[in-house]
Amino acid sequence: MKIGIIGAMEVEIASLKKQMNITQEKTIARMTFIEGTIGTQEVVLVRSGVGKVNAGVCAQLLITVFHVTHVLNTGVAGSLNNDINIGDLVVSKDAMYHDVHAEVFGYQSGEIPQLGIVQFPADETLRKLAVEGIRKAAPDVQVFEGRILSGDAFIADHQKKMELREQFHGDCTEMEGTAIAQVCWLNQIPFVIIRAISDKADESVQVSYDEFEAKAAEHCASLVFEMLKKMN
Repeated sequence: MKIGIIGAMEVEIASLKKQMNITQEKTIARMTFIEGTIGTQEVVLVRSGVGKVNAGVCAQLLITVFHVTHVLNTGVAGSLNNDINIGDLVVSKDAMYHDVHAEVFGYQSGEIPQLGIVQFPADETLRKLAVEGIRKAAPDVQVFEGRILSGDAFIADHQKKMELREQFHGDCTEMEGTAIAQVCWLNQIPFVIIRAISDKADESVQVSYDEFEAKAAEHCASLVFEMLKKMN
């Protein structure tokens, strides 16, 4: 088993990097892939950069070049569900795009034409390991299993937030997870997305994101560490 771990930003992977026994680093497409182990688990850790294209390229490189068998995506997200608050965690049941619109050709909102799938389901075993790892490591943290929405937009508007919740039934929104999910689905690679809530995806986002981003990202990464121990 070889685990690929993707974070969009340095803050999302920094604490995991500190816990790695690094064997080598390789830069491809301006992304530095860090190979090594966490505990006894073989991993490849990488910062993809922000956005769907970066995330998709990163996931494919992990699979094609580094031959990972599983992919974890860690990071922060904005809550779309009023029951999910800053500091809570969301483990993906599935993931879908909120910015793909080909309805004029008879497709559903969020559906990429000719792909034959709208929501990309996360691996059930990885989901279970993630939830168990979180509950063991941080029993006071609320963990939800739900739908991750992705798009090339940072949501910071209450009206838009409500529209995404109503139209797509999303629980949180970010800018990478579904692209990673799509690449994993195409390659038949198990994946799960774990997101710590850094903001409420509304007009308060600037204050809350700046205050909670680093804390949320580090918290999420530490829980990925606990999950990796269970995967050995």
